[in-house]
Amino acid sequence: MLSTQSEEVELSKKHEEILGKRAVLLLQMESLYKQQKCTRKQQVKMSHVAHERNAQLLQDLQKIENRLGTKQLPHPDILTLETRYWASVEENIPEWERFLLGGGSTMDLENKGQTLLQPEVIHFTICYSSMI
Repeated sequence: MLSTQSEEVELSKKHEEILGKRAVLLLQMESLYKQQKCTRKQQVKMSHVAHERNAQLLQDLQKIENRLGTKQLPHPDILTLETRYWASVEENIPEWERFLLGGGSTMDLENKGQTLLQPEVIHFTICYSSMI
């Protein structure tokens, strides 16, 4: 009878120990659940903020695309002037190369430069500058 009573006391101690561990584990689980719930709320909040930011960025990009799509072309006279300028540059590249490499004189370039500006180009340039 003594052994059963000591066994019963031992079992009771183990039971109390198990109940104590269970209570600690329940508290830990509850604390972890609260942390996860709080973390989830923060993630949802950050997700909404990110969605709003992305929507704003998409709107900004759309506005930029619209502005780029509606960009006005320069005046036809300006396009003509630009085309003539680049044609002149391409035409004079060999002479500039000779000059820069030491084979030509500055006089050749100065004489060539005087023939490049035609009266209508000068008139257009002056008129366009006064419009700006």
